[in-house]
Amino acid sequence: MRKLSRRGVLLGGTGLALGLASPSVLRAEPQFKMKFANIMPADHPLNARMREASEKILKGTDGRVDIQVFPNSQLGTDADMLSQLRSGALEFFASSGLIVATLVPVAAITGIGFAFSDYTQVWNAVDGSLGKHIVASFAKANIVAFDKMWDNGFRQTTSARSVIKTPDDLKGFKIRVPPSPLWTSLFKSLGASPTSIPWGETYSALQTKVADGLENPLAGIYFAKMYEVQKYLSETNHMWDGFWFLANRRAFEGLSATDRDLVIATVNDAAVKQRADVAALNSSLQGELTAKGLEFVKVDSSAFRAKLQQSGFYGEWKSKYGEEAWSLLEATSGKLS
Repeated sequence: MRKLSRRGVLLGGTGLALGLASPSVLRAEPQFKMKFANIMPADHPLNARMREASEKILKGTDGRVDIQVFPNSQLGTDADMLSQLRSGALEFFASSGLIVATLVPVAAITGIGFAFSDYTQVWNAVDGSLGKHIVASFAKANIVAFDKMWDNGFRQTTSARSVIKTPDDLKGFKIRVPPSPLWTSLFKSLGASPTSIPWGETYSALQTKVADGLENPLAGIYFAKMYEVQKYLSETNHMWDGFWFLANRRAFEGLSATDRDLVIATVNDAAVKQRADVAALNSSLQGELTAKGLEFVKVDSSAFRAKLQQSGFYGEWKSKYGEEAWSLLEATSGKLS
């Protein structure tokens, strides 16, 4: 397979990761200048595809709607940006459901440990009844959630000091997790010592040994250069993670119905394309990361899932999410508890 680079090559040579050229035709000042922000690096497929979508929206609305992209935690941590979104200081925001669960608890249910075995199950769940249930929950919180989730990927476990192959290897292991009760609960149930650290501070935390390792999808590990401060990558696939594309309701409804429809269609189309980008990355990144010095370790995930069942993890979270949401999850994941 052709080697994919960090920049435009991974998006089919379109040059999206380099940013799009300015329109050749001068336009009047946009009627709506809006901001979209997230924590991912500028050249991650999330931001590459959103820059493309923003340009299409600018053209499609005849210059009325200009969405500027702010990647790489430029506007703060996830918690900061969620607060800005709610206040209206930020119009659009993409984040993991596990992070925005502080506002909409059920949004984290897609991150239940070892719930999904493959992408067929993932997309059946988030594009189907479970996704609709979560979107409706966002609406009750006065937030607009777009229909199509963006892919972050199945998450893996990395370590700087020792190989992680079984749950026993996690005993006392200081693992960086995002600020989320579900992530903390998952790794405590596996016997680790999770510590919540914002993404923008993770590299330095690993560098200074505040944490022994982290868990993240391959793309996040690659684009944030975590291979520079880690040695082993265990293919745990312990959780699938994706981004909800969220809008401040008042700001979004300030657009005309026609412009709102165009934004929704364009962003959802970009999400589907971004899923394909991540799939292409996943097929090549093991070789890329191995070349950077990471040693890949095969893992029997059934032992980890059994540990979660024994610890009562699934029963605890089923009671928190309720029968309806849990049934919608198990309709695609299969029986968990």
